[in-house]
Amino acid sequence: MSDRTRLTREPERGSDDPAVLHRLLDEARIAHVGFVRDGSPVVLPMAMGRDGDRLLLHGSTGAGMFLAGRTGIEVSVAVTHLDGLVLARSAFDHSMNYRSAVLFGVATPVPPGEKEHALRVLTEHLVPGRWDEVRSPTPKELAATMVLEVPLTEMSVKIRVGGPGDDPYDGEDHSVWAGVVPLHTVADDPIPSPTTRSSTPLPRSVRALL
Repeated sequence: MSDRTRLTREPERGSDDPAVLHRLLDEARIAHVGFVRDGSPVVLPMAMGRDGDRLLLHGSTGAGMFLAGRTGIEVSVAVTHLDGLVLARSAFDHSMNYRSAVLFGVATPVPPGEKEHALRVLTEHLVPGRWDEVRSPTPKELAATMVLEVPLTEMSVKIRVGGPGDDPYDGEDHSVWAGVVPLHTVADDPIPSPTTRSSTPLPRSVRALL
């Protein structure tokens, strides 16, 4: 734990269990990455995937952050799952159930010899089984793609679960509904591209998402 990762508010919600962090990251598909560009703070959403003890971030070699990342760039990465809306009997006591992680570190390019492996990890993270259903990247496509890695060494994890924490006065007013509205992401019916033949069946990777 560092000064940057120490929880100052409700530290009992924190966890330093690597398995909790790994599960949180493995269930996410988007990371919000903060860095400083030309003296100004910037936050960008990026496709992500975990490969062991490193977080992989996908982007184009022409993107501003990835140009800066060629020699390493200091970043802060946030990953959040919103699991529910917590509705109390007072506006003040409303809350959310969530699982969140914040990482700090230097993002550096994955070595060229590991890039195809990294892209496979990212693809399989987003849609398990998809890599083997499609063609592999060409040398030109590999050259146009950059994957940054951030070590999972400096991070904080915070989790809230449970119902509303009404104060005693509001808890006596049972005419106002209080409780939790669970939230989760679900896949809708797949929409084929115009060039997909009507006779082409859904691949196994897509069916598994439904």
